[in-house]
Amino acid sequence: MDERIIIGPACLDEGAAWLARRDPVLADALRVAGALPLRLKPDGFAALLDAIVSQQVSVASANAIWGRLERAGLTEETAVALAADDDLRACGLSRPKARYAGSLARARVDYAALRHLPSDEVIARLIALPGIGRWTAEIYVMFSLGRADVFASGDLALQEAARHLYNLPERPDEKVLRAMAQAWSPWRAVAARALWAYYRHVKSREGTR
Repeated sequence: MDERIIIGPACLDEGAAWLARRDPVLADALRVAGALPLRLKPDGFAALLDAIVSQQVSVASANAIWGRLERAGLTEETAVALAADDDLRACGLSRPKARYAGSLARARVDYAALRHLPSDEVIARLIALPGIGRWTAEIYVMFSLGRADVFASGDLALQEAARHLYNLPERPDEKVLRAMAQAWSPWRAVAARALWAYYRHVKSREGTR
């Protein structure tokens, strides 16, 4: 596995400088955004569970649900594997998400092994699990494995940020935004951070946790 890993602010600065030289429009977003947040999280079960919690809900809602899971002691793999769906639903998870959380805990994923696999293979392995779509897998690879060239093009905040920044007539769908993001390789994860930061600036709300 030979991919660039984001490990600190210097990596973001390098990526941002590269992007600004190649895309004047994205350079404007980077100026607006200022210092980009790392958003790095430890890898493992809790990080993937966190991504499931964040699916299709606001950042505020995801934060509230995660807080309830923490207080209930339901963020560790063994505890979630043994929990009833009703225990998870009492913390705010929908019925499908409670089922996905339990399935993930019982799958006993070898998270350490994922660190050494190419991003595409990690994503393929994760989306084979119940309830793990491409967005969830890409968020995990970006923030928990620190991969520099992954982009969650299905993210609605990224789509809306791109629409506003590039003055597009409509919000680009996942296919269109994925094609746009090719121009930002090998720093697509930095471009995503810039677009999320730009979204926060223009919408006055967070686009991701």
